[in-house]
Amino acid sequence: MTNLNDYFTTIYYYLHPEQQQNISHQSVRILQFIQKEGIVTVRLVAEAFRISHNTASEHIKKLENNGWIIKKRDEHDQRIVNLYLTAIGLDVVKVNTELDPEKLENVFRKLTVEQKQKIEESFQLLSEVAKNVHGH
Repeated sequence: MTNLNDYFTTIYYYLHPEQQQNISHQSVRILQFIQKEGIVTVRLVAEAFRISHNTASEHIKKLENNGWIIKKRDEHDQRIVNLYLTAIGLDVVKVNTELDPEKLENVFRKLTVEQKQKIEESFQLLSEVAKNVHGH
């Protein structure tokens, strides 16, 4: 399995976007958590990252001050405050976690239709199993 990690880090090394923001790894992970999980609260952030509620609140406040997330009261229970990515926050997540679409397209142009399908099917399978293993 170490080959898979080598392949992944090589792909990311050559195809990642150029970084634009000065952002901590923890902030990126919290933004990605909000992106992937959908409805998220400060309590869920604290639990997911095994940090205190106060520490999670501080991180959330910083992300909110940067304009990357907003807080909204739950429609059904006004006591609950949900966290959502803003359009800018979504861009920050993409730049810090995804491959550069242009670089990826340049690589995919060199592949046959069958090779592209194999890659997409493999990544889809790996993605689905990863979600199931983590209970989502």
